[in-house]
Amino acid sequence: MRVPAQAGLGAIFVAAAAILTLEFSSGIDLARRTISEHQLGEYGWLFAVSVVLIAAGSLGIGVTLMAQGRNRLGVVALFGWSLGLLIVATFPKHNWALGPSVEGSIHRAGSALAFVCLPVAVILLARPWQDTFARVAAVLGFGAVVWIAGIVLVAYTAARDGIPWWRAMPVGLGAVERGLVFTEMAALAALGIWAVAKQGRTA
Repeated sequence: MRVPAQAGLGAIFVAAAAILTLEFSSGIDLARRTISEHQLGEYGWLFAVSVVLIAAGSLGIGVTLMAQGRNRLGVVALFGWSLGLLIVATFPKHNWALGPSVEGSIHRAGSALAFVCLPVAVILLARPWQDTFARVAAVLGFGAVVWIAGIVLVAYTAARDGIPWWRAMPVGLGAVERGLVFTEMAALAALGIWAVAKQGRTA
């Protein structure tokens, strides 16, 4: 059962490389534009395919962890992360300056589902956090929780003061979102490596 996690890690690394290529070749403002902005560009299809690959790769890791008898709620949360990513890939980002949009709202809901589910999954699945990569994954998972708490706090404060939440982020929403995404992807990679190593020792 090590193969699903190995294939999953491969898919995740390929997808991450593709998205990083877009990040540094598209010319968008990385500090203020969110990662989903790539969906609106010429290579939006590449971004969508990459997100689907990450979702599929995460499912592969989940299958291996499930076979190891890991925390069931953690596996459900990992599948929730994958579902959120599939929603993001299917419903592109919307320019809210043009007014409300059903697709944009679904995209936002998918993003929220993914961002919240991943740290929950990592923290639960890596328990009891004894091995090196399990500890790394857990620390990064808690780091993602800190990112999310900060975003929620800023959004709440902005709403109270009548400021659009995407303008209230200290260094721009894009930079804040990328910090969260980097932390969560690193946590996912650590979880996957741990799952492969753990399966190898028990095989």
